[in-house]
Amino acid sequence: MRLIVPFPPGGGTDAIARALGERMSVDLKQSMVIDNKPGAGGMIGAEATARSPADGYTLFVGTNSSLVTNKFLYAKMPYDPDGFELIGLVGITPLVVVINPAVPARTIPELVAYAKANPGKLTYASFGNGTTSHLAAELFKQRAGIDMLHVPYKGASEALPAIIGGQVSVYFDTIVSSIPHVKSGKLLALGVTSAKRSQTLANVPTIAEQGYPGYDMYPWYGLVAPKGTPKEVLEKLRASLTRALADPKLVERLGPTGAEVTPMTAAEFQEFVRIDTVKTEKVVKAAGVALN
Repeated sequence: MRLIVPFPPGGGTDAIARALGERMSVDLKQSMVIDNKPGAGGMIGAEATARSPADGYTLFVGTNSSLVTNKFLYAKMPYDPDGFELIGLVGITPLVVVINPAVPARTIPELVAYAKANPGKLTYASFGNGTTSHLAAELFKQRAGIDMLHVPYKGASEALPAIIGGQVSVYFDTIVSSIPHVKSGKLLALGVTSAKRSQTLANVPTIAEQGYPGYDMYPWYGLVAPKGTPKEVLEKLRASLTRALADPKLVERLGPTGAEVTPMTAAEFQEFVRIDTVKTEKVVKAAGVALN
């Protein structure tokens, strides 16, 4: 079996895929090779999956970028984002809103009040145009009715030094990369972007808790297969995924990646993707984000 990962080796998605692939290969009694195909916002890996035989021997770690967001960012795509069989959600990675301590705010409402009193003064970092980090901030801006200038970076390795150094004011980051700086006091954590509090930062309230009910946006990871994969094969894969996600050893292994295991039935995963699609389309159109 082959598990295609749309990002390079060594990253969070790759770590999730390797842990999951190892557990499922034992369960299915099939060897599973991790095939990294990075590039173009996940489109290279997605295209390779879409072109693979629909026999259950090629799977794909689909993310919200490859399955949902890209179709609203690009005028032309080499694959159909809706052209996959959804097996199940693996997990989510909540983001955390961090600020430089020089910003006079210690809660989300205080940040909003400061932004409204100082229009155009705040800048926010993301780990790239069109990424979930960017769109989570845009959704926040839209819900809060505030203005912040977007400063995109190429990942946390660039964004973190910028916010710690005061070049930007706010950053929507993964919890794993920000938490050491929050603990050291170099950054302040104001809120997390998931509907429920993060297991890793349980003392930090959600944005939804702080006056914005329904706010909910973060990276997620699901297991999918090429369109046309037989139903009996999909059911076998879903059963294996369910057993894998119920394994405490796998949950523990995924901890350092920041991913929170979120098992769902097939119907729940379908509805999850549908809701995320509607939400993402609105955010992208309102923000006027487009990539070529």
